[in-house]
Amino acid sequence: MSDPSNGPEERRDRRWSQGMRGVLWVSAGALAIHLIPLFLPRNMPEQELAIARATENIDSRLTYLVPLKSNDKATAQDLRTAAELLQEGAPAQAHDLALEAERRDPTAVETQLLLASICDVERMSRCVEQSLNKAIELAPADPRADLLWADLSEKKGDLANATEALARAHKRVPGDALVGVRYGRLLSRMGQPDDALKVFATLEGRMPPARLLVEQGLVLSKSGRSREAVNLLQQAVQADPKLAEGHFQLGLAWAQLGNDDAAEEALLRADRLNVADTRPLATLCTLQVKAGRFEGARQTRTDLERRFPQRMDAIREQCRLP
Repeated sequence: MSDPSNGPEERRDRRWSQGMRGVLWVSAGALAIHLIPLFLPRNMPEQELAIARATENIDSRLTYLVPLKSNDKATAQDLRTAAELLQEGAPAQAHDLALEAERRDPTAVETQLLLASICDVERMSRCVEQSLNKAIELAPADPRADLLWADLSEKKGDLANATEALARAHKRVPGDALVGVRYGRLLSRMGQPDDALKVFATLEGRMPPARLLVEQGLVLSKSGRSREAVNLLQQAVQADPKLAEGHFQLGLAWAQLGNDDAAEEALLRADRLNVADTRPLATLCTLQVKAGRFEGARQTRTDLERRFPQRMDAIREQCRLP
C-alpha cells in the first residue's frame, strides 16, 4: 500500500516550501549587501559616498558629503566624486569639495575639468576659463579640456568658440576618429564643407571605410551636392551592406534629388536593418504625404504606431495625414 504522505498535494507543498526558502535566502542576501555600508565605520569616505548615491535628496547628500572636506581619509578622487554628486543641486558646496581635491592633488587634470563644469553651473565664466587653461597646462597633449570647452560653448549656442576648441583638440590628437568626426560635423554645420572634408580625409584608415564615406556623404548632402552625396553613400552601402545609417542617409540624398522610388527602397532597407530606429519609416511617411500617396503613408504610419505605441503622438505629429 502506498504511503499517503507522499501524495501529489504533499509533494507540491514541499516543493513550494523549498522554493520559498530559496527566495527568502536570496532576498536576505541582497538586503545584507545593501546594509553593509551602514555598518562600516562612519569615518570611511566610501560609506558616505555609498549612502549619498542611494538618495536623490540634496539636503541628505549634503549631510554626508560636505564633512568629507575635513576628512583626512578622503582622497582627491573621493572628493571629486562627492562634488559630482552635488554639482547640480548644490554647486557652491561642490566647488568647495573640488577645491579641496585640488589642494590634495594639484596635478590632477580631472579636478580642473570638474571645476570648469561646476563653474559653468555657477555661471562663473572666468573661473571656467581659468580651470580649462590650467588643465591644458597640466597636460598639453590631452584633448579633454578643449572637448569640454566645445561642449560648454555649444550648449550656449556659441558655435564659433566650439569650433575653435575642437580645432585645438583635433590638432592635439589628429588621428583620433571620435574627435575628428565631431570636428568635421561641426565644420559642416558652420557652412564650411570643404574644411570638413579635409578633416575627414585625415581619418582614412582610422575608422571603418563605410562609416567614413557616410560622414563625407553627409557633408555633401548638407552643402547641396546631392548627386555627389549619392555616389559616396552608394559606395558606403556597397562596402557595408548592413550599415543601416548608410542606407538611411542614402534615402535622404535620393529624396533631395527627387527620386522617390530610390529613396523609398533605401529607407525600407534601413528600417529592416534597424527596427528600433523610427527615422526611416517616419521619413518615408513624410515623403509619401508630400507626393500625395496617402494610402501608402497611412500604412507606413500604422506600422510605426504598432511598433512604437509609446511614441504615437510624436509619430502623428511628424507624419500628418489630410
